[in-house]
Formats: sequence, structure tokens, C-alpha cells
Amino acid sequence: MNTPPVPAPLLIACALGIEHLALRTGDRSGADGPVTFVRTGMGPRAAERSVTRYLGDPALAGAAVLATGFCAGLAPGMHPGDLVVAEETRDPRGTVPCADTAPLVEELVRRLPGRTVHTGPLTGSDHVVRGHERSALLATGAIAVDMESAATLLAAVRAGPRPAAAVRVVVDAPEHELVRIGTVRGGISAFRVLRSVLPAFFEWHRSLSLPRR
Repeated sequence: MNTPPVPAPLLIACALGIEHLALRTGDRSGADGPVTFVRTGMGPRAAERSVTRYLGDPALAGAAVLATGFCAGLAPGMHPGDLVVAEETRDPRGTVPCADTAPLVEELVRRLPGRTVHTGPLTGSDHVVRGHERSALLATGAIAVDMESAATLLAAVRAGPRPAAAVRVVVDAPEHELVRIGTVRGGISAFRVLRSVLPAFFEWHRSLSLPRR
């Protein structure tokens, strides 16, 4: 009797414990294939090391990779709880185009009515960006910044050809700067939004033309 092929896996990476908690307590039903949640730790080096290590596992060969968590919005008018779907991720080492973002945007709009979904380049940083530095990054065309997405996607594609994407929830913006990420813990909208995004991630994974194994 032939065993039916298994869908290609999905690896979802975030950096912080609060982000991992949001994902872990979200709706994890409806996945098309095995899903691995990875807490990489904060910063680009930690993200690169962790993702490279996980993708060295033969069970994750060819896995699609999605980087997620919180980010800082760069554009005026952004608000905490807005979503950012990256068209590409950037850092000084390179740019990674994101795969098939249209289904992500469509599902996020459908599942989170009333939430604004921004699309554009997502840039990486090795530190928390504040004040005038935000304006300088906005001038490059980026719409948001975080510390791990660019490193995560760069590590993913260096480990082998695969679809990769990044979806972030705005936790602070030019008019709404937070003093520290710990203020998220009080239950602001960014945490609640991140808890709600998994079904859209699974739909994106399902829409990809990945070989079954």
C-alpha cells in the first residue's frame, strides 16, 4: 500500500518570548503539513544561527520559511496593530524577495477586518531604531524595520532554494514610540493581532507550489 506524500514543511521564526507566546496560543489548526515554530533569540546573528541550524535537519529540507513578530513602523500614519507584509527584506549583506505575498495580504485583510495591511520593503537593523534614524531608513524606501527578518530570510535561502516571506505587526511607529518592548506585555493590540495571523500563514503555505514528499 502506497503512503500518500507528505506536504512540504513550514518553519515559522520569531525572536522574542512574547512573540512565541502569541503564536503558540493562536489558532494552529488548518496547517497543510508539518509546522515548526522557532524562537531564534533577539538580533540578526541569533536569528541567522538558529535558522541555519534548524534547516540543517533533513526533516526540514525544502521547508518554506516565514519570519514574523513585531516591528517598528517607519511611515507616518502607521499605528500599533497594523500589519506589514514584506515585498522584500534588506540588510547590508543582501536583499531577499518574498514569495507569493498576494495570498498573505488577501487572507490577512479577510481575517482581520479593520486592520491596515502595509506592503513594501522591510529593512533589518542590529539595534532598536529610534528618532531620526527612522527617517533615514524611510528615505531608502523601507516601510518598517526589525532586527531578525532580513537575517532569517537570508539564512533560509542560503540553506537552499525555498519560498520565504516576512509578516510583522507594528508595535510602535513614529507617532507612537515605545520606551521598551516589555510594554507589549500589558496586552496592547499588537499582541492580539499576532495571535490571529496563523490561519493566514497556513493559507500562504497551502498556496505555494511546493513538492510533496
